[in-house]
Amino acid sequence: MNTGFATTFEEAAARIAAARTFADLLDETGVGIERNAYRKLAKIVHPDTADAARRAPANEAFAKLNALYHKRADRADREPALKGDLADLFEDGNALVKVVRNRANNDLMRTEATALRRLWTHGDPSYRAYAPELKDTFDYHSRTANVVKRQRGFRNLAESADLEAADLVWIWRRLLAGLGWAHRAGIVHAAVFEEHVLIDPRVRGLVLVDWCYSAPIGARPKALIARRELEYPPEIPEARRVTAATDLHLAAGLMKRLFGPDMPLPLRRFADGCLYDAPRMRPQNAWLLLAELDELIPPRYRN
Repeated sequence: MNTGFATTFEEAAARIAAARTFADLLDETGVGIERNAYRKLAKIVHPDTADAARRAPANEAFAKLNALYHKRADRADREPALKGDLADLFEDGNALVKVVRNRANNDLMRTEATALRRLWTHGDPSYRAYAPELKDTFDYHSRTANVVKRQRGFRNLAESADLEAADLVWIWRRLLAGLGWAHRAGIVHAAVFEEHVLIDPRVRGLVLVDWCYSAPIGARPKALIARRELEYPPEIPEARRVTAATDLHLAAGLMKRLFGPDMPLPLRRFADGCLYDAPRMRPQNAWLLLAELDELIPPRYRN
């Protein structure tokens, strides 16, 4: 990978001519600047800005640049590393490229991109670890793709059968903190299920992924996961407006499933208080709920 960036027409045209993939045109920061790199190079070699002597090489360089840029998501000859609800996920260095399988769901991929941008621009930067970083979003063959930072060392809760009660406590605490961060930024995740919560027990890290089903607070959800319909609070299947209480219901239901029949009675009662059908009867603030949870658990579990 190149470590510098072209600044003249000759440098840009030479780099484009020598490139085999779009990655060859990036600097050391890699996939995170794909769109920025494309715009910079396109501005330099665009035929409309070239003088007469450079018109032919500009046409050639610009055509190849476009081909390389749009080909970067073409992974038809590769098996996806993961399969999500809506998208196939392909490994690309320190990133995952999520390519929607059905173009009818392009709007949900765009919803995720919008939510992640808002979280990273309007949310408290101290809590960014609770959501993946959006590196890029683009359309390819009429399908929307999102590029997110890869969460190395993490696994989702559906793949985590070896969790002790102490683990479940810190997971619940982290989950409420992540949701509280999102709600302050005006976003409801609206799909807090096992497969969408990644954890790294070594560092007690938690990341909420798959923001495709998210919605602004007070908006109506665009979609739900059919196989999970019975686990949603009523407002989602009924396409009513979602609030912070929606996520708190989902989080409580998730934790009850994880604890199972051995869930301590005080924690079970605490969770049940979040599971009323009527949103107004549930807790409305994840941060206050986290403080209440801390009153129920031993101090050694509060880190």
